[in-house]
Amino acid sequence: MKSLKFTKMHGAGNNFIVVEDMNNKFEDLNTLAKELCDRAFGVGGDGILVVKKSNTADIDMVIINADGSYAAMCGNGIRCFAKYVYEKGIVSKEVINIGTGDGIKIARLVVDQGIVKEVTIDMGMPTFQPKEIPALAEEPIINKSIRIKEKDYVISTMLMGVPHTVIIDKLDNYEVDEGRLIEKLDIFPKGTNVNFCEVINKNEVKVKTWERGAGATLACGTGACASVVACNNLGLVERKVKVYIPGGVLNIEVTDKGIMMTGPAVTVFEGETL
Repeated sequence: MKSLKFTKMHGAGNNFIVVEDMNNKFEDLNTLAKELCDRAFGVGGDGILVVKKSNTADIDMVIINADGSYAAMCGNGIRCFAKYVYEKGIVSKEVINIGTGDGIKIARLVVDQGIVKEVTIDMGMPTFQPKEIPALAEEPIINKSIRIKEKDYVISTMLMGVPHTVIIDKLDNYEVDEGRLIEKLDIFPKGTNVNFCEVINKNEVKVKTWERGAGATLACGTGACASVVACNNLGLVERKVKVYIPGGVLNIEVTDKGIMMTGPAVTVFEGETL
């Protein structure tokens, strides 16, 4: 690995390595991600966030998971990304248009003396259409029963920036590693993230996520959004929901124009590889 400067960040425990590539100097982002994210021999992270110039937005974000696979969108990652580009002076606006693989996302920053304290992201609208997820199904997958290794699961699947499958039940009934079995089911040709969601009341839920390409993580922003959408569609929660995840708390609001996600972004440290 050639020497490069990086910043380690996290959003509610979902941790990333941010690198700048404004001149498209990196030829192999997949290998770079695997090397940097290795927790034994690299920096360690759930993925890398690459800062790139944009022709359509204020700035572009490219996300590569720890296993080298591409991700179109990441809710916790984009909050960290917005904090990074603002505090580094790359984009000097408190409302930033960020280009992603899932289109342009709007980040609204809460800034105190030049430091970004909180970020709200307009995550756009989810879709349950199988072809868009993609999923090999004739009809939307909503409350569908499946059986894997003699255990039953009731799943709802949508595209919330990336594919997400939600299981609504008591968290004690599952180990998050069970998501590994669902992630690579034949009906999901590009895999799926898997969220185990427990409803506490109409305004609070608990979520644990198995992330496609990263495994069990302390937080997943798109997964929190997908979980609230699934619960709201079934009438289990209201439109404003506090989501408790292993790494902290996210606030999700379902609106007619899109799903709004608000949460923290934290800089851990900066460094340079040798």
